[in-house]
Amino acid sequence: MTTASEISTRIIEAVMAQKLAPGARLGEQPLAMLFDCSRTIVREALTRLAARGIVTVSARRGWYVIEPSQDEAREAFEARRVIETGLIRSLQGIGKPALKRLKQHLKQEKAAVEGNDVGARSFLLGDFHVCLAECLGNSLLADTLRDFTARTTLIAMLYQSSHNAAQSCDEHVQIVNALEQGDTALAEQLMAAHIGTVQQALRLPVSTDPLAQLRDALAPVGKAAPASAAQVLHTRSRKTKPASPSDDPSTYLGALL
Repeated sequence: MTTASEISTRIIEAVMAQKLAPGARLGEQPLAMLFDCSRTIVREALTRLAARGIVTVSARRGWYVIEPSQDEAREAFEARRVIETGLIRSLQGIGKPALKRLKQHLKQEKAAVEGNDVGARSFLLGDFHVCLAECLGNSLLADTLRDFTARTTLIAMLYQSSHNAAQSCDEHVQIVNALEQGDTALAEQLMAAHIGTVQQALRLPVSTDPLAQLRDALAPVGKAAPASAAQVLHTRSRKTKPASPSDDPSTYLGALL
């Protein structure tokens, strides 16, 4: 029987592969059928993921994948920047087995970037950071980075990141090259720049007047609707439609298998 740990791992992998979009519903019964286990085990897996900030639950919607806000997006990237640059800064040296594993990962990345499997490409680009943490000898931070990478993948989907996959892969290569040369200062600088580039590629919406469309529609013909105090004071964040691989994210649970 599938365990709760295995289910949570598969869901994390599906998120990193962009097969589960922000807001995708995760029904207990469909998951129990997919994984051939009880709803109790599914609920345990989802509870673990909720504690890790990947899914959430509400009385009205049930379980669903999180939809990070703009503030949460900023905090996630800041956390990754602190963790990943700190890991490199504290590095005393990197052994040949670790370099070999990193280069093998880069080889898989390049193949995925040149291929047509978007899911594999997305997963490998994100997993590089987890692999790096493991190769640098910190499995605890590797687990933390896996969750943060999943969150930033959701952020990229939600805010339709324009970051180029080939560029991301090239930046990974540069980081590994710097580590191989023993230049940790350069590797740290490259990592900070890499995370910053990915963050800057997000198409974060600007605050807008929630009544803007109606205001424009009801403005006198031939005149633009003037900005009002309410237009300034009563603003909210407008989210773009997630770049989902399916019109209905909830139907994409089959991609987990």
